[in-house]
Amino acid sequence: MDLNAALAVTGTVVTVIAVVSLLRFLVYWFAVSDAFWQDRPLEPGDPTRFTWHFFIPCRDEEAVVATSVARLRDTFPGCHVWAVDDASDDRTREIIEERAARDPHVHLVARQRPDARLGKGAALNAAYRQLSDWLPAGADRSGVVVCVLDADGQLAANALEQASAAFDDPRTGGAQIGVRMRNAGDPLPRPDAGRLINAHARWLARMQDVEFSVNNAGMQILRRRTQSVGLGGNGQFVRLTALDSIADEATGCAWPDGALLEDYESGLLMLLDGWKLSHLEGTHVSQEGLVSTRRFMTQRTRWAQGNLQCLRYLPRILRSKNYTFWGKWETTYTLMQGPLHILMALSGALFVALVIACSAPAGLLLPSVFLLIAAGPLAMWGTRYRATRFADKSWFAGLMWGLGLWMYTYHLFVVTVRGLVRILLGRNGWAKTRRNAEALGIGPVAKEA
Repeated sequence: MDLNAALAVTGTVVTVIAVVSLLRFLVYWFAVSDAFWQDRPLEPGDPTRFTWHFFIPCRDEEAVVATSVARLRDTFPGCHVWAVDDASDDRTREIIEERAARDPHVHLVARQRPDARLGKGAALNAAYRQLSDWLPAGADRSGVVVCVLDADGQLAANALEQASAAFDDPRTGGAQIGVRMRNAGDPLPRPDAGRLINAHARWLARMQDVEFSVNNAGMQILRRRTQSVGLGGNGQFVRLTALDSIADEATGCAWPDGALLEDYESGLLMLLDGWKLSHLEGTHVSQEGLVSTRRFMTQRTRWAQGNLQCLRYLPRILRSKNYTFWGKWETTYTLMQGPLHILMALSGALFVALVIACSAPAGLLLPSVFLLIAAGPLAMWGTRYRATRFADKSWFAGLMWGLGLWMYTYHLFVVTVRGLVRILLGRNGWAKTRRNAEALGIGPVAKEA
């Protein structure tokens, strides 16, 4: 087969993949968009009906852990904080010990090498086992709710009221709340760098905020309709009896050990076990948006690799009687995004190479049209982000945020291919994503917005 024939065949394949992907995306986007606009916060519940325990995995978190623990204890006086020191090399353990010595509601979960630094799931499992040992014999574990927070996570003051409303339903095993980037809009996210690098850093932090505030929020609200909500790594609330039901009897692990998406996997296991999961957009947790492209791509490669690993659950999900028909549809869409991104990236790269080799730039016209059509729905997310979060900004700013989101989403093709390569090479370990202040050496983390 000569180059022109190969170009024709490859072009046909790329066009078919692009059409199917675009139609699939548009159907899903309309469903997500409808769910997003019709969402309403729950009526506040009564937090005193439950006991609240915050799990905070900490690995070299001396820059933020003292402030985070103090904020939780001040905002939610009746809560217990379980700070897991995962064999930190800095003063993290010492800081937690000092606070625990004067506050009986703060508990140190100490981990030592070689059992430490095995991933976030292992750290959470250590806290789960220590909490179970700490609770009195015969305690009502169904009234105990665990909340997982990043070390820099900052919960909104109404978080427990919203979570209580969800857990009033005894079938609810877990609930995920909205996530925001509190450093979106910071004028100087990288004070160590020049104007161009700071402009890119501001854009990157803003795009993460748009992504979580509207795109991901809409997906989660749709999943609440289809009963397929996914749990995330920051701001997830879980009923203790739900963790008990999925815990491995031999190891006592409630979060899948060694998984790169341990939170999402634990949610899948709860759904398979018959629990209900909810998403609460009436409250939120704020965190830092990454301002370094390198650290951002590293983080997202881990997420993409974890998503690919979760494909092994798909046969169980499709056979499960605890998943609704639409839940199976939505979860299949989510889990198949990774393989589709890989297929599109590889076939697209081959097609572009053949276009260049055959000197046929007109061959790029149709794929380019498909890419531009996809820009419309994503640009709409920017205007909705502006309407729901920054109504004082202009519509033009919202449109620019949306077009930025369109360009931003193409990182998914790169990180998914990288995730596949890591799987093929048998590389499953991961180092902690450093905080902006740690990576840049600029002092305290970003302030609360």
